[in-house]
Amino acid sequence: MHTEFARIENGVLFKRENLPLLAFEDFKNKAVALIRRGAKVVHHFAYKDKDGLKLLAVLRTDKLLLAAECPGPQTYPALSAKCEPFHLFEREIAEQFGLRPEGHPWLKPARYHANCTGAPDVFGNDYSQDIPGNYDYYRVEGPEIHEVAVGPVHAGVIEPGHFRFNCIGERVLHLEIQLGYQHRGVEALLCSVPANRLPILAEGIAGDTAVGHSLCLAQALEAFCGLQPDNGARIIRTMALELERLANHVGDLGALCGDVAFLPPANYFGRMRGDFLNMTLLLCGNRFGKGLVRPGGVRCPLTDTERAALTKQLEALRPQVEHVIDLMFSTPSVRGRFEDCGTVSRLDADKLGLVGPAARACGIAYDVRRSFPTEHYSRLSLAETVELSGDVYARVKMRTREVVQSMDIIQALLKEPMETNCVTENPLPLTPAGLVVTINEAWRGEVSHCILADENGRILRYKVKDPSFHNWNGLAMALRDTGISDFPLNNKSFNLSYCGFDL
Repeated sequence: MHTEFARIENGVLFKRENLPLLAFEDFKNKAVALIRRGAKVVHHFAYKDKDGLKLLAVLRTDKLLLAAECPGPQTYPALSAKCEPFHLFEREIAEQFGLRPEGHPWLKPARYHANCTGAPDVFGNDYSQDIPGNYDYYRVEGPEIHEVAVGPVHAGVIEPGHFRFNCIGERVLHLEIQLGYQHRGVEALLCSVPANRLPILAEGIAGDTAVGHSLCLAQALEAFCGLQPDNGARIIRTMALELERLANHVGDLGALCGDVAFLPPANYFGRMRGDFLNMTLLLCGNRFGKGLVRPGGVRCPLTDTERAALTKQLEALRPQVEHVIDLMFSTPSVRGRFEDCGTVSRLDADKLGLVGPAARACGIAYDVRRSFPTEHYSRLSLAETVELSGDVYARVKMRTREVVQSMDIIQALLKEPMETNCVTENPLPLTPAGLVVTINEAWRGEVSHCILADENGRILRYKVKDPSFHNWNGLAMALRDTGISDFPLNNKSFNLSYCGFDL
């Protein structure tokens, strides 16, 4: 047996026979030691192999990806008891495969669906027939304590999710977020559908992150099948990912202004979000980037006429965006609502494993585009940007910085030659007994897919990690000691995905 985690590369095929198989104690001790030295959890999940259940962990430092596995014990000392970042991963493993982490600080179902093995779950209930509402929520006791329940059905056209506030007066003492109302079976479908359906499924994991998820899938299948996208395809993919970031950040900035009743920027940003979505429409024929990214490249070329149109549109939008950002930040009443609202400390953000703008607003500089660059990012110089206050203001400030940065990136890419051979064929059979991990910086943060293939080249396990998986607990922490009336503002400053969690 190996005694160390193996180094793997982002989007590069790794033979499973070279993956270290550790004894559980070695696996736990090495993982905990790496986390305590600053590593973070990218994946931690169980899967059924021919030798039985196994646990696999993929960790990252600022520049390295590390992986190892161990046999999956029916019960084991919870890693979460020593390292908080494993908390939600171990809950998911307990629900999916019935492996019980003894001493877990808060063991409850993650999504309330049936155990994958057909065995009883570890929670003492048959949650295959249950709903999340039949869960005994955490309660703060006291004569002046009251509870406020929001959801799971919301006034807007959004997916279901429940928020349970424990308050004293207007002050929130504790917020518990309950998800798991949708059982879409995404990971199981990704293991069973024909190859030509895989990109379509990936685009629907989280509809506002269609490019981010489809890019992770495409890069993984390219590694398994030995495909190499040409330079033009890499540029177009990079541009599409930045347009996705732009549209979502600008839309959220408008919603944040609406939450503090400052309507001019709310309306301006809302209109400009549509403009950026229409740029994606011009790029590929779909406003959300669906149908563009495929294994081996892209399905749509970018002609000189379209490049000129995109350049003209961006040149017209840039001063408008910068003007409305200035209008927002120069208004005292807006800053008065944003500042010191919903603060998450750097220490809490680090322990919770926050990613993306939410983490960078707390002083954590990690950005996949710099640490593990794919596509055209290795040829771009991206400045490190952080805020330190960890409040709504910092999260809004990070969004505006990334809006300007994305416009810079797209303007630079539009000057590059983009000749590409569009792909039409389905991926070839996968290389047998391989492992590929892909990570990209989607607009919410680190999105990652992990694929394991069996000896016949079939997908044995497909694991999806949306950045919302890390960040929902960050929203709960932001509400502590905050007025309950500021929940919409904090919620929109994170704007996390229900469906990205409810796989």
